Amino acid sequence: MFPLQLFNIFFTASTVQERVSKDDLSQYTRGDLLEVPRTLFTHFGIYLGDNRVAHLIPDILPVFSQNKAAISEMVTNLRLILGVVAKAASVRVDSVADFAYGSEVLVNHMDAVCNQPALEAEEVARRAEELLGSISYSLLWYNCEHYVMYCRYGLVISYQTYQFCTAVRKTVCSRTSAYLTALLGVGAMLYLGSAASLTSVIFLLVSFILWMTS
Repeated sequence: MFPLQLFNIFFTASTVQERVSKDDLSQYTRGDLLEVPRTLFTHFGIYLGDNRVAHLIPDILPVFSQNKAAISEMVTNLRLILGVVAKAASVRVDSVADFAYGSEVLVNHMDAVCNQPALEAEEVARRAEELLGSISYSLLWYNCEHYVMYCRYGLVISYQTYQFCTAVRKTVCSRTSAYLTALLGVGAMLYLGSAASLTSVIFLLVSFILWMTS
């Protein structure tokens, strides 16, 4: 993963987005980069043509089952969340409607955001198809945005990760955060009644955070 400072080389301050109805397939062309806004993040995919979108999505089911029919069904929120925790994912092909999951589709070539020129549309689609199948997943270091950025621009980077890390850094380094952390620590010690119990809780919490961010 590139250092966070390098994002300033590839990104400018604004994003140009074109809103498109997911039902109007004539608006999409092979190699387009599609986005759908979700509650906490934006999901990305590459349009392959014929109402097919390749996208990287966390999914726990392939870890426990080889049933292709079940795996091919739309990934539920539970499958997705467990996949994030287990770092299990796949690059799969779904219809535009299933990819959108009820959200409005945005066509965003990122040409006004990423200074790296986009690859030829057929090359973008070829890369997207080449990576189909099971793949390792990391919430911060290899997610759906890394996948589409590689396919379209040849850069394994994520603007969302950069924004998230910047926000966390500002929060963690703030004086208010330090005070709140100290107060919560004291409160936890009083509530749990022993330093040993608090140490165990902190150990488990830190271990989980390290696992998710690795």
